[in-house]
Amino acid sequence: MNCRFCRNNLELEFVDLVNSPPSNSYLRFEQLNEPEVYYPLRVFVCEQCFLVQLDEYKKASEIFDESYAYFSSFSTSWLEHSKKYVEMMCARFGINEDSQVIEIASNDGYLLQYFKEKNVPVFGVEPTLSTAAAARKKGIETLTEFFGVALAERLRSENRQADLVLGNNVLAHVPDINDFVAGLKIALKDDGVITMEFPHVVQLVESNQFDTIYHEHFSYLSLFSVRNIFELNGLTVFDVEELPTHGGSLRIFARHFENRGLEINQRVADLLGRETAAGVNSAGYYLDFQPKVERIKADLILFLLEQKQAGKKVAAYGAAAKGNTLLNYCGVRKDLISFVVDASPHKQGLFLPGSHIPIVDESSIKNEKPDFVLVLPWNIKDEIFEQLSYIKEWDGKFVTAIPRLEIL
Repeated sequence: MNCRFCRNNLELEFVDLVNSPPSNSYLRFEQLNEPEVYYPLRVFVCEQCFLVQLDEYKKASEIFDESYAYFSSFSTSWLEHSKKYVEMMCARFGINEDSQVIEIASNDGYLLQYFKEKNVPVFGVEPTLSTAAAARKKGIETLTEFFGVALAERLRSENRQADLVLGNNVLAHVPDINDFVAGLKIALKDDGVITMEFPHVVQLVESNQFDTIYHEHFSYLSLFSVRNIFELNGLTVFDVEELPTHGGSLRIFARHFENRGLEINQRVADLLGRETAAGVNSAGYYLDFQPKVERIKADLILFLLEQKQAGKKVAAYGAAAKGNTLLNYCGVRKDLISFVVDASPHKQGLFLPGSHIPIVDESSIKNEKPDFVLVLPWNIKDEIFEQLSYIKEWDGKFVTAIPRLEIL
């Protein structure tokens, strides 16, 4: 395997989560007795550019298909995050009715709807048919294609370059990261701005967030690695913000190298300095992660077995991709977790890949009154704690496994 950025041969292993089915490949009832395909979930670090990455074991076109079941609009905290972003971009960069905004991986229109409310011209690029259809119902033009140089050149030929190109949690999802970033440059007007949000690999390492590793995430990014990728493709990162989303993310702001009108903010140098001090550009930083992962696995399995022996019932909340990584790595099945609740009707009635735990609506918690609710999307745990606070009526407790097992 070669590095997807610099093509260096990859030998340094970051973590081995053995094998797992694709995390968003939910199953219908009639599929439960059919064979499932498991792919390696083994992550490497490039010792030349220090990009953390896994191989494209399953093609992106197969992962992001017509049955893709992740709809962004079912998280109220994520909608609020998106609305605040729109307000900020309009105020800071003067995005208005005369601007053009393109969102890559626009999902179900969760963010572009707020630009549309301000009469800002928008369109999305979203390869999954299910979410693109939901966006179109909101009146948002959506191209069901994968983004890269070829699409960007077509947009330029049609005079559809953007004042703002944005992408939230997509940069980590692209197998050909150079083609993707080169496409960003082509799709951007001379004085335009790019923003990209992605989980920060420093948080992954320091908070044991191994469950954010799954086949959709081809890369695990630092500012150090992203800045290098953007510079190679003629773009300059001129600002960066640290965000609490997804357990700790970065939002980078980029421009054409030739556009000197936007000065580089001191925050870029400050964060690069902190990353370097932490060791993101050294092999040693990545060497002791595996034992931490194995500790979490042991603690979760022991907890679930103890509850089983005590006759207690454990349910889970959130049929999230990260939860599927956790459950499959730990070998948890429906004998230890009765069901998982999810707010999205697109997942209800299906089963988690690998573990075959049924996905149900929230009424099952009220009816079954589980003793414990394992919160799988820990990144929005406060939202979930508030929503399910009524479990205290029967002395129910919440459990999280990341960054360590906690009973709350």
